[in-house]
Amino acid sequence: MLQRNPINPKYVAEIGCGAGEILNVLHSKMPSDVNFVGYDISTDAIKLAETRTKERLSFKLENLLETEERFDLLLMMDVFEHVDDYLGFIKQSKNKAAYTIFHIPLDLSAQSIIRNKLILERNELGHLHYYMKETALASLKHSGFEIVDFFYTNGALDQPSNTFKSKLAKWPRKILYKINKDFAVKLLGGCSLLVLAK
Repeated sequence: MLQRNPINPKYVAEIGCGAGEILNVLHSKMPSDVNFVGYDISTDAIKLAETRTKERLSFKLENLLETEERFDLLLMMDVFEHVDDYLGFIKQSKNKAAYTIFHIPLDLSAQSIIRNKLILERNELGHLHYYMKETALASLKHSGFEIVDFFYTNGALDQPSNTFKSKLAKWPRKILYKINKDFAVKLLGGCSLLVLAK
C-alpha cells in the first residue's frame, strides 16, 4: 500500500499490535529515520512484543485512543471486528494520524453463510462484526474517513496448502478470482481488504 501511494511517514503506530511482528518487519524494510510504536491492551501480547524492541521500535501497554499522541500513519490490522462499539472506536481513531491503513477480514460471503462459518469466526477468532467489501468501506466513510486506496489480500490463495483436498479447492477460487475478484470474494470468501484512508 505504501509503495502504491506517495506517503512517507516518519512516525508510525499500530493499534492492537499483538506480538509486534508487523512493526518489526516494517522497521527492517522502511528508511532508518522512521520511528515505530505499537500499542496493545493485552499484557501477554506486549510481553511478546517487547522481545522485538530496538532502536526506533517500542511497545506500550496502553490504549492509544486514550492518549494525546498523534502519528503520520496508524495501522489497524484485523482489529475493529473485535470491538463492541466498532463505529465509535473507528471514529475515535480518526484524529490519531494523518493516514490510517486498515486490514479488514471479509467474513461475509455466500459460502460462509451456507456453511455457518460466521459462528466459527466468532468462537475461534472473537469476531463480533462481519463485513464484505461494501460494508467495510461504508463503515469507514460513516466514521468520517476518506478512502484513498484499497485492494484485496487473498489469504485463501496465499496460504500454503497441506492436503490434496485444500490444493484442489484452490482451483475454483483461482479461476473465479481471475475472472471477477468481487464476485469471487462475495461467493467464496477467503479475502481481507487493505484500505488506506485519511
